[in-house]
Amino acid sequence: MSLAGAALRGAPWKPAAMAGATVAGASFVMGMLLPGPADVSWALSLGITVFTLVAAIGAVARPGVGDRVTRQARQWSLKHPFRFALYPAAGAAILFYPIQLIFDNDGVFGAAFDSVWGAALVWLMAGLLALPLKNRARRERLTP
Repeated sequence: MSLAGAALRGAPWKPAAMAGATVAGASFVMGMLLPGPADVSWALSLGITVFTLVAAIGAVARPGVGDRVTRQARQWSLKHPFRFALYPAAGAAILFYPIQLIFDNDGVFGAAFDSVWGAALVWLMAGLLALPLKNRARRERLTP
């Protein structure tokens, strides 16, 4: 987990936050405009999902940028994309839990269950999105 955390040290946090907020806002507005009730928990969960995916993929997209430790952590993350994806998924689960607890009124165990499922989806998407970047790790290692 420390290697995944080191790889995320250089993540594009501001663009990730802007993307997540934009998607959450657009989802909530669409819920208000379309028939049916607007769902705050869905909009916030979707925003958190986009936030974590943009941060995770942005962190490993440029493996040759950063200090030596960050570069090595990014190389490791690209070689092990699903292990790396555990860290963003854990962060998403931590962020999902209060939203499910407060806005969905799921209760303690229902919110935990929904958070774990949401984190599993983030883990799967982050791992699958990082797979095509695996070749970058090889190319960056070969070029000085």
